[in-house]
Amino acid sequence: MKSRRDYWIQNVRIVTGLLIVWFVVSYGLGILLVEPLNRVRLPGSGFKLGFWFAQQGSIYVFVGLILAYVGRMNRLDREYGVAEDEEPAAGDDPREPGA
Repeated sequence: MKSRRDYWIQNVRIVTGLLIVWFVVSYGLGILLVEPLNRVRLPGSGFKLGFWFAQQGSIYVFVGLILAYVGRMNRLDREYGVAEDEEPAAGDDPREPGA
């Protein structure tokens, strides 16, 4: 039987991984590497790639990370038997306080 602790560890790993991606894209590509990226222009618009990442790209990546989190957590919930469309066995719900 999988425990609440295992569920929480997996949840924290997912969040940590997604936060690392978010940090690299928003801070790394949008701030630290903006000058090298500005040497590349986006086809069609002419915007510099560094500017695009700082203004638009990081937002698109953030929305993608939200969707990735939802998908991964839905799989994790099903794996641990706590999906919203399932009835958990008595005492197996990691969301249940004091369980």
